[in-house]
Amino acid sequence: MSYLNFKSKYDKFPKTLIKGHKAITGYDAIKEELLSKMNDQSVLVFDYYPGVYEDEVMNLVKSLNPSCIIETIDIFKDGKDITEQLKYHLTDDRTFGKMYYGDFEDFIDMDKLQEAKEQVECTDGIVVVCGVAASLVTRGDLYVYFDMARWEIQLRYRKGMTNYKADNANEEILKKNKRGFFIEWRIADKHKQRNFEYFDYLIDTNKVNEPKMITGDTFRHSLNVLSKTPFRTVPYFDPGVWGGQWMKEVCNLNPDEINYAWSFDGVPEENSILFVYDGVSFELPAMDLVLYKPKELLGAQVFARFGAEYPIRFDFLDTIGGQNLSLQVHPLTEYIHRNYGMAYTQDESYYILDAVDDACVYLGLKEGIDPSEMIEDLREAEKGKIQFDAEKYINKFPAKKHDHFLIPAGTCHCSGAGAMVLEISATPYIFTYKLWDWGRVGLDGRPRPINVEHGKNVIQWDRTTEWVKNNLVNATYEVKEEGNDCLVEHTGLHELEFIETRRYTITDTSYHKTNGTVNQLNLIDGIEAIVESPTNEFEPFVVHYAETFIIPASIKEYTIRPYGESENKEIKVIKAYVRNVN
Repeated sequence: MSYLNFKSKYDKFPKTLIKGHKAITGYDAIKEELLSKMNDQSVLVFDYYPGVYEDEVMNLVKSLNPSCIIETIDIFKDGKDITEQLKYHLTDDRTFGKMYYGDFEDFIDMDKLQEAKEQVECTDGIVVVCGVAASLVTRGDLYVYFDMARWEIQLRYRKGMTNYKADNANEEILKKNKRGFFIEWRIADKHKQRNFEYFDYLIDTNKVNEPKMITGDTFRHSLNVLSKTPFRTVPYFDPGVWGGQWMKEVCNLNPDEINYAWSFDGVPEENSILFVYDGVSFELPAMDLVLYKPKELLGAQVFARFGAEYPIRFDFLDTIGGQNLSLQVHPLTEYIHRNYGMAYTQDESYYILDAVDDACVYLGLKEGIDPSEMIEDLREAEKGKIQFDAEKYINKFPAKKHDHFLIPAGTCHCSGAGAMVLEISATPYIFTYKLWDWGRVGLDGRPRPINVEHGKNVIQWDRTTEWVKNNLVNATYEVKEEGNDCLVEHTGLHELEFIETRRYTITDTSYHKTNGTVNQLNLIDGIEAIVESPTNEFEPFVVHYAETFIIPASIKEYTIRPYGESENKEIKVIKAYVRNVN
């Protein structure tokens, strides 16, 4: 079955060309480059993001014939002691932990750290300090950082990699991801951010035994360039028990896979970015840009409100040819802050990119239901004693292409089968309380986590049928924007949510201002569009149907118009940005 009347041009590997810079590929070439910068008394620091295969890098270390190798894994506390120390933040829950705001030093034996520092000072000859947080020992004469994307780390977890200094190779993926999300990645990002300006070299380790190296100057220059031009992040796709078939065709994915349930496309906290240096592709976590150029990317007001965190998330949920998502609810801001240490919550919305005739969305509660009866039925369903009757308690709305359903935290909801959803939401993606999963197990054969007890604490029982119809279902109205003749519509989000979304129906050039805040967009109709600078501040940027793209706040103004096969035809884009609180 074909879902499009044109050939999709969706690009799974969007790249940004950096002119005048090069990347070095392979460990042999990297070794020669490092040797050219060394002398017989050099101190080299190889600092790793947790998830880098240390055995792989050790071959490079030994090939440099150092007099002394100091591995930081030996200065960290025993793994069991670290896990015990993290017990409060790890929790007993399969999915949810508590945000950790400490540093690597919290898990290091300070006496051993001091011994390592003294060993560096007194050793004659070449010294290599290598491992996670290696720069805590010294930044040395050459500081090399080994970086990688979070998605690759999660794939390595699935293959049996443990969390750092943890004996959990066979632990379920949810718990490994939890430890990364709440603890390891937070600490590692903080450590990396402090050292950006000191990197002499940076190495992309995302592909096993296929390293690529750039200079620290090239790294910093590339992020500076990206903070001033439109760009896309590298999307990733994953199957799920409810997954559908639409993305296979539209996103040019492997047709032999059972399904694709979801994709992150435009989530800098999770996605990566690709640079091209003289024909060589180089992958970095997009979070590096957020951490290094937050004001330029986010804008001063958003940075003041959220810090170096990217607050907007676009992702895909594909149930065309699939099943209902789990019935769920997201915690209120106060609840997520008190229980998990997060500053804001997962307010969201469903924009329907495509839908079959009988597609639907479950949203909000029916009038006159008994909350205690609903919770008791959910508890009994969780135990497997009954099938929860969702339509007894939850509104079911038909869903068609270009509908927009708003979902402020505390609202019961899920996409039904037959819908292709562009989910536009706040970034904290992990905080979903599943109330009912239609009696299924996950692809791993295990029951997926159900969170009725958390859910009952945050469900807003007054969000019933009439309120939902009036506030959350296609609450769209036309707005006027100076300089624009195209149709501009406010489509969301609800006043309880901090994200604003506007839909533009464009047949000619449309004019846009960032107003000092990052803009995130998706081409929701049409084959191609082109983004241009009225003052030639950046190169023209072409986007294709269903692609998400980001306009940094540093870009004051830009235009969008139909392009290529869409020339002289109508296109639609949806734009999201953080609403001005003043």
